[in-house]
Amino acid sequence: MAKIIHKLYNQNDSLLLPPSLGELIPANHPVRIVNDILDKFDISEIESTYKAGGTSSYHPRMLLKVVVYAYLCNEYSGRQMERLLRENIHFMWLCGMNRPDFRTINRFRSERLSGDRLDNIFTKVVELLSNEGFVSLNVQYIDGTKIESVANKYTFVWKGSVEKNKAKLIEKVRGVLSAAEEELAIEEASEVPDELPQDEFERRAKSILSKMDSMGISKGKRRKEVEKAVSESVEKINEYDHHLETLGKRNSYSKTDPDATFMRMKEDAMNNGQTKPGYNVQISTENQFVTNYGIFWQPNDQGTLIPYLDSFVRRYGRQSKDIVADSGYGSEQNYEYMFGEEITPYVKYNMFHAEMKRARRNNPFLVENMFYNAEKDFYVCPMGQHLEFAYNTKETSDLGYTSTKSVYMARNCSRCPLRGMCYKGKNDRRTIEVNHRNNHLRAKARELLTSEKGLMHRSKRPIEPEAVFGNIKFNHGFKRFRLKSTDKVSVEWGLVAIAHNIRKYIACKQADMSKKMLENGIVEENTNVYMVA
Repeated sequence: MAKIIHKLYNQNDSLLLPPSLGELIPANHPVRIVNDILDKFDISEIESTYKAGGTSSYHPRMLLKVVVYAYLCNEYSGRQMERLLRENIHFMWLCGMNRPDFRTINRFRSERLSGDRLDNIFTKVVELLSNEGFVSLNVQYIDGTKIESVANKYTFVWKGSVEKNKAKLIEKVRGVLSAAEEELAIEEASEVPDELPQDEFERRAKSILSKMDSMGISKGKRRKEVEKAVSESVEKINEYDHHLETLGKRNSYSKTDPDATFMRMKEDAMNNGQTKPGYNVQISTENQFVTNYGIFWQPNDQGTLIPYLDSFVRRYGRQSKDIVADSGYGSEQNYEYMFGEEITPYVKYNMFHAEMKRARRNNPFLVENMFYNAEKDFYVCPMGQHLEFAYNTKETSDLGYTSTKSVYMARNCSRCPLRGMCYKGKNDRRTIEVNHRNNHLRAKARELLTSEKGLMHRSKRPIEPEAVFGNIKFNHGFKRFRLKSTDKVSVEWGLVAIAHNIRKYIACKQADMSKKMLENGIVEENTNVYMVA
């Protein structure tokens, strides 16, 4: 019977020449790719944030590599990064056996990388991908998703509630002051203005108290009411004004993260449809690489498109030829901007798919299916009656864009046999509103979307940004920001985007090498081949 033999096992065995960490890491490991890529970039902007004097600092390039590689490994916590620097051989090699604590890592991430500093690193990574032919920057597949903030879910401030409570408080103070002035026969201010300027309010209150003092009224209900109006109301009004100033154009914000807006999330952990503080993250992709990103407070995508496209120009000095997006971006303002900038918009509008259906195309009572005489400016209903131009109306959107609608009216529909199928209004004549400019822009967009190239872009769009969001959220577990404020959230998403691009870059290079080796007969099919840096 053969004797069982075990390999030598001695934990206290010391080597004359111990192996270096680099010898234990394969040449094709992703940590080496991260190291090589980030070694190529100039980080003088990050280095400029350090001041001379005092003790020595950890090298910013080392900290940048550690943070980027941690995000590549789905580690987003500063404490976890600190632990990995002490336990994981790849992190130990990457940091050169330095051991910064989590405070140093978090401070570097939130302060040293803020502003445009990490943004410029992301741009350099994309330019590297462009130089190697992975992206052309000629097309952008754009989409957005809402990601929850780290803010408390129940520290909300709603604009409607603040305005309502402020109005109630002002009305209450107006009543107190008016009653006191009337009782004391103060003639100089019989009416308190609606806006109630603070200095005027304080002057009136002091005048009332001075009058009471002269009359020997040091106690009583009326004096307490006035004193309370002075002490509490001014402070509360200042608080409401601060809320309104913080809100700006928003409808809500969180007290623990004032830049976060309350939105409805697709990934609702509580499953109650409750709004939660978060940010609207916009990305552009090409071949599933992230080529641009932006952080916005608007819950809807429509208002983000123009500033987002402008950010692409600032980043690369040029604009993409083709823009592909879903119906959340299709609006008169956005179409006008893109056509004006000579951008080809393969962007759907909200009724695009409905218009493609046979039932809608064959409905003669819809405005878009009626005959329109452009020369004499009138529409013809299915019964042959003219709907003549009546007047124009202007509408201004929340974004400040003004659109013009033309109103057309029929002469008399009371005895029309098709009236019940034509419209449901109680008036005896049908009235329609038409936005000719918007219809013209939609017709141009529809022509692009139904073209051969448009069909190709529409088929690719669901597997471009949506696949990237799905990969980041569900495969790599990034569903919530760890930092607060738009600036720091932008840094965090920039790290996520850089990690995604490098991860995708490694996968593509590995696939290319596997294909070449398979073609040359070096390896068999279904054999794993790792990329050599």
